[in-house]
Amino acid sequence: MKIFWRYIFPAIYGALVYYTIRLLTDSLSGMQFWHRPLRLNITEVGMSILVAYLFLWLLNGLLRYFDKKWQSNFSTGRIARELGAIFLLSIMIQNLFLTPFAALTDDGLQWFDLADINVIPLLYALIYYGFRRSNGYLQAYVQNRLQLEKITNDKLATELKFLKAQYHPHFLFNALNTIYFQMDEDVAAAKKTVERFAELLRYQLYDQQEMVDISSEIQYLRHFIDLQQIRSSSKLQLSVHFDEQLGSQQVYPLLFLPLAENAFKYAGGHFKVNIAMQQAEDGILFSVSNDIPAHVPGSKTGGIGLENLKRRLELLYPDKHTLTTQIQDNTFVAALKLTLR
Repeated sequence: MKIFWRYIFPAIYGALVYYTIRLLTDSLSGMQFWHRPLRLNITEVGMSILVAYLFLWLLNGLLRYFDKKWQSNFSTGRIARELGAIFLLSIMIQNLFLTPFAALTDDGLQWFDLADINVIPLLYALIYYGFRRSNGYLQAYVQNRLQLEKITNDKLATELKFLKAQYHPHFLFNALNTIYFQMDEDVAAAKKTVERFAELLRYQLYDQQEMVDISSEIQYLRHFIDLQQIRSSSKLQLSVHFDEQLGSQQVYPLLFLPLAENAFKYAGGHFKVNIAMQQAEDGILFSVSNDIPAHVPGSKTGGIGLENLKRRLELLYPDKHTLTTQIQDNTFVAALKLTLR
């Protein structure tokens, strides 16, 4: 493309300027340029092309000068200065070369020749300037948009890492607290708990790809539920159901866990916890419910975990998720639907 604009386009530009001038001149004089001597036409076209190479070389250099001098100053004043410089450059070049050349060829220099030689090249110069500037500003706009998008994506990635980092201490505290009290009662069981805990950590530490199979998330949730059953009272009435049709769907990791963890954290009353995940028409539906202890206000059944989850969903599934939480008959119900299409 650079070869075209540098070596081929000026020839096309010069020929176009010449034939436009020739067309207007012949229209006024009644002549037909193809009836003129071929040698004369070739000489005039060649001269116009040579002048075009010189003019465009100077014009491009002038535009580069303006770009360097006023890199970030895009204003009406700058455009006016550029147009003024192009006007002076065009008038100077045409009258230094084309006007004397026209006076020495054919029937000499007529008044309409002088007007055409000054006006036509100037109009083409302004068209070329408009194209160059609009193309340059468009490219700059696209680059700025790409840069802004990159900065925004980097910012969102940083925020996601921060949100995920917020979750880890909370999870570690609950797990280690379970193991601590279990050590006094059953060391062997505590060892098994440590193994399950290690599986959970391994998933968090090593499964860092952007998306994972839903089967991996389900396996992770099963390990978590096993760990919670160990630390829960024997009164716990747990119901777990995972749709067998779920398997290869791709989701972002660790989005379902906060809801399950919240259910175990606030389970009370009859200690009922229901966890279910099923395939929806256009995605996945994950629902959790738990009894609320009488001494826990409804406003306390969410906490930082759910606020963290809401923000992550906004970043990862904008306009493609629905998260609802409500209290029904002393039961806290949460449902998360992810649209995967």
